[in-house]
Amino acid sequence: MALEGPLQYPPELLDTTMDQLRTLIMVREEGTALGAARRLGREQSSVQKQLDTMNRTFAALCGEELVLKQGRGRDALFTATGEALVGLARRTLGDWTDGVHDARRRLGRTLSVGTTRYTLGFLLDAVEHVSEEYERDNVDLKVTHVRTGDLFTKLRSKELDVVCGSVVVTEGEEQEQLAPYEVMEWRRSGLSLLTNLPPERLPGGSFGAGDLPALPLVISARGLIGRFLTSWYGPDYRQKLTVAAEIEAAHYGFELLRSGVVSGAMLVTRGIGEAAADGRLPEAAGLRMLDIVGDVGPRTEVLVGVFTRRGERDSYGPAHPLNRLWEALSWESERWWLRP
Repeated sequence: MALEGPLQYPPELLDTTMDQLRTLIMVREEGTALGAARRLGREQSSVQKQLDTMNRTFAALCGEELVLKQGRGRDALFTATGEALVGLARRTLGDWTDGVHDARRRLGRTLSVGTTRYTLGFLLDAVEHVSEEYERDNVDLKVTHVRTGDLFTKLRSKELDVVCGSVVVTEGEEQEQLAPYEVMEWRRSGLSLLTNLPPERLPGGSFGAGDLPALPLVISARGLIGRFLTSWYGPDYRQKLTVAAEIEAAHYGFELLRSGVVSGAMLVTRGIGEAAADGRLPEAAGLRMLDIVGDVGPRTEVLVGVFTRRGERDSYGPAHPLNRLWEALSWESERWWLRP
C-alpha cells in the first residue's frame, strides 16, 4: 500500500532543518562558508559541516550536490540543483515567517503601525490611550516611518497593519483606488506654494494650477506632488513645467529657498503650507504661502487619514489591539485639528 500525506516524505528530507536552509542562503549570499560563518556568528567548521550534510542529503535525493568547493579564496560554485534549492529555501523560510506573523497578528500579540512624518504626533497621542492595555497584554507594538508613496504597498504586503498618512485621490478613480481599504478620513485638501519670490513677482494669496508653467518650481521627485502633476499635466509634466530643482525631501527644498540658491516656488500639501504660514514649521520660516487653485485636469485632492485592510477589523473582536488603536485614533480625530 502506497503511503500518503506526510508519511510519504523522504526521511532524509525531514532531517533537513530550517537552520540548515538559512546556512545555505547565507553561503549563497556571502560566497563562501567563511563569509557565511562571520555573518552568522559561527565557526567556519560548523557552517562547512552543515553544507557537507546537505550535499550528501540532496545528492542522494536528487542525484546532484548543492555546492561545489572551488579552492582557497574562491567563491563556492552552486549547481543548478543548489540554485533551485536556495530559491526554495528563501520561499520556505519566508512563508513560515509570514505564517507566524499572521498568527501573532490574529491573536493580538503584535501590531505594526506606519506613519508619515507629519502624522506621527497624532499617532503618539492615540497610543497614549492604549499603552497600558498593550503593556498588560504583552502586545508588541511596532511603529515605522513610511513614505507616502509606499503606504498602500506596505498594507497590501501585510508589512504594516495600519497606516496614518496621506494619499492622492482623483475624481473618477477614488472608489476603485480605496476599495481594498477601510479609511478613517481626517481631512481633504489641495496643494500650496511656498515661495521666496517677492510679492511684486508673485502677488496675492492664491495661484492657478494652470499658470504653474510660468514659475520656476521646486518639486518632489516622487510621492504626492508628482501624482498631482501627473493628474494635471500628464506623465511628461517635466517637459511642460520649469523645474528649478527636483528634490527627495521637503526639508531640502526649504533650505534651497531660504538660502536663496534657488528663486522660485515649492509645491507642498495644503497642510504643510498652513503649518509654515502659522509658524509651526520653523524650517520653512520666511517663506510665503499661496494656495493653488486646481483649475486644470480632473479634481485631485490629498486625503489624510488612517488606513487598514478592508474587512480585517471585522474579523477581530473589539478587544483586539487593532480595534483598540482604531478607536483611540477616532477619539483623537474628534478633538485634534490635524496638521499633516
